Amino acid sequence: MAKRVYTAPPGTGTSMLGRTIPQLMYDAVARYENLRALNQPQGDDWKPFSLEDFRRHSEELAVGLADLGLTRGDHLALYMESDVYYCIVDMGCLIAGVIDVPIYLSHADDQISYVITHSESAVVAVSDPDHLARIQSILASCPGVRAVIVAEGVEQEDLPVLPNGIETHTIASVRDLGRRRLHDDSGAVDRLVGQVRADDVATIIYTSGTTGHPKGVMLTHENITHNALTAYSGIADYRPGAEGEVAISFLPLTHVFARTLQYGFLYHATSVYFTTPEKLSEDLKRVRPTIFLTVPRVLEKVYDKVLERIIQMSGPRKEIANWALSVGERYQLSSQPAGLYRLQLAAADRILFSKWREALGGRVRYIISGGAALSAKLSNLFGAAGITVLQGYGLTESSPVITFNRPGRNRAGTVGEPIPGVQVTIADDGEILTRGPHVMKGYFRDSARTEGVVDDDGWLHTGDIGEMTPDGYLRITDRKKDLFKLSTGKYVMPQPIENRITAHPLVEHAVVVGSGYKYCTALIFLDEEKLRVYARSDGVDGGGTIEELARMPQIKDRIRRMVQDANQGMDQWSQVKRFRIVPAHLTTENGMITPTMKVRRGGVQEAFADEIEEMYESGEDNAYVVVIERVEEHVAA
Repeated sequence: MAKRVYTAPPGTGTSMLGRTIPQLMYDAVARYENLRALNQPQGDDWKPFSLEDFRRHSEELAVGLADLGLTRGDHLALYMESDVYYCIVDMGCLIAGVIDVPIYLSHADDQISYVITHSESAVVAVSDPDHLARIQSILASCPGVRAVIVAEGVEQEDLPVLPNGIETHTIASVRDLGRRRLHDDSGAVDRLVGQVRADDVATIIYTSGTTGHPKGVMLTHENITHNALTAYSGIADYRPGAEGEVAISFLPLTHVFARTLQYGFLYHATSVYFTTPEKLSEDLKRVRPTIFLTVPRVLEKVYDKVLERIIQMSGPRKEIANWALSVGERYQLSSQPAGLYRLQLAAADRILFSKWREALGGRVRYIISGGAALSAKLSNLFGAAGITVLQGYGLTESSPVITFNRPGRNRAGTVGEPIPGVQVTIADDGEILTRGPHVMKGYFRDSARTEGVVDDDGWLHTGDIGEMTPDGYLRITDRKKDLFKLSTGKYVMPQPIENRITAHPLVEHAVVVGSGYKYCTALIFLDEEKLRVYARSDGVDGGGTIEELARMPQIKDRIRRMVQDANQGMDQWSQVKRFRIVPAHLTTENGMITPTMKVRRGGVQEAFADEIEEMYESGEDNAYVVVIERVEEHVAA
C-alpha cells in the first residue's frame, strides 16, 4: 500500500521558487530603507549598517575577490564570528559566484584542517588577528590556501607573514581593490549577479556528525531561498521594514538554521542586532526584540532560572510563586483558557509570567526554536506566559526547515506541519522522509554517501524516527541510528526517556545505554551550578566539590526520584533500572558534544565503557552509582 504523503495545509504559506540569495538583498534594498538593518557589536553598543551600506560593502568585496584570484565556482572558507562582517563576506561570495564554506569556531584543529582541505578552499576569511593566530599553524598543512582575509582589528601593514607564501589582506583592502575596479568598470557587479543561477551551489556546510569526518552538504541558492521565504510566509502577521520586527541574533551563522533565517530577516529588511550567548541576557533587555531564533537549551535555562528563584524563596512568597507556576503548567496551546482557569492565569501572569516577558525584553512576539526537541511542557508553559514559541524541524541536508508550527496552528510536543512545496512521509520502519526544493544537491566529493540518503525517487532519508499525529503534525521520537536492541530482543528508543530525565534542571545530559544487555542503564551528567542551588534548598552546604555533593544522601534521593518519575508511563523494557551520576562535563572542547550541541553517544559510551559494564555487574535493582575517579581523563580533549 502506498505511503501517505503529507504536505502543507491550505493557508499556511506560499512556496517561493527561482530566487538567488543576492536577489533577496536587492529586493529588500528596492522596497525598504532601513538605517539599522544590521548592527555590529562595538563595545557596549552596536555600529549600525543600513541596507545600502550592506549592499555596497558586499558588492565591493565581491569585485575585489577577483584580484585575489577567485572566480566563479572557487571556494572560500569562513572562520568567523557570527556578525555583520560574516554576512558581508558571505554575500560578497554569493554575488561573485564563489562558494563559501563556514567552519565552526569550536572545531578541533584536525577538523578545521580537514574542512579547509577537503572543500578545496583557496582563501580563508577570519574575524580578527586572534582568529588568525588560532589557525595560523593549521594553514601550513593546507596547501591549497593562497590568501587570508582579516575582517577587523588590524591594518594592512600590520598583518603577519604567513607560511607557504600565503597572502594576507584586510577586508578593507579587498573592498578597496573592488572600488578601484568598479571605478573603471561600473558594470562589473551587474555581470557577476547576472551569472548567478538559482540552481548554483551557494555554500558547502560541513555537518559535524557524531562519528567520523564531517560531510560537506552542498546547498543551492534555491534550496536556501525557497526555505527562507516559504517559512516566513507562514507567519502571516510578520511586520517588515524599519518599523517592523526587531531581531536579536546569537546563534552561529555556521549552522544552516540561523543562516537561512537570517536571509529571511534580510529579505524583510528586519533590524538585526548581533550578540553572543554570553551577553544574551543583558542584550535582550537593551534590544527588546520582537522575534529571535533559539535552541531549546536557551529556553530551558530561562525556566531553570525561574525555578532557582522560587527555590530560594521562603514562606508565603514561595507558596504563591509555586501556585502561579502550577497554574501555568496546566496551560494547553491547543485550547483557549476559559472560566475560572482564565482568571487564575491572569493572576499568575501578574505574579510571575510578566517577569518572564520583561527578562526577554518585554515585547517578544515570536521565538523560533530549532536544532533539538523542545518539551511539550515548556512549549505550553511559555504559551501560558504569553510568549509564542514556534518549534520547527529540519536538518542541514534540507536547508533546513521541513516542518514548523505556525501562529494559530501551534501544537506542543510536535514540530509542526510541512512548509509549502515540501513533502513528508513516514517509512515502514518509522524513518521520516522528505522531498522537495529544499533537499540538498548532494555531499561534496562523496556521491556514495549522497546515494545512501537520497533515493532514486528524490526522498531524503533524514535518519530521524517520527510519527504524524491524527491532525497532521509531525512528532519526532528518536534518531534511527540511536535505536538499540536488548538481549531480550526488545528495541529501545533512548531519546524519549533521555528527554524526560534532562527536563529536570539538575541534569545537563543523560545517555541511556543497554545494547546487548537485559535492561537499560543511564549515565547522568549534572549541571554543577544548579546542583549547588538544589543542595542549599535541601539544607546541604553547596560549597563542596561536585563529587562530594553527588554523594550527599539528599541529592542522591532527589536524583533517584527524578529517574523514577521519568520511568513512569514508559514501556517496561525502556525504563532505566540503574544509573550513574557522573561529575564531569560534556563539551565541544573535549569532543563529547558536536558544535550543534548533540551528544556524541559513541564517544561517551567508549569513554565510560568500564563504568557501564560495572552497572550491569552490580545487579538489576534500582540503584545509583557515583563516578568519583578518573573522570577528567575520560573526557580529555
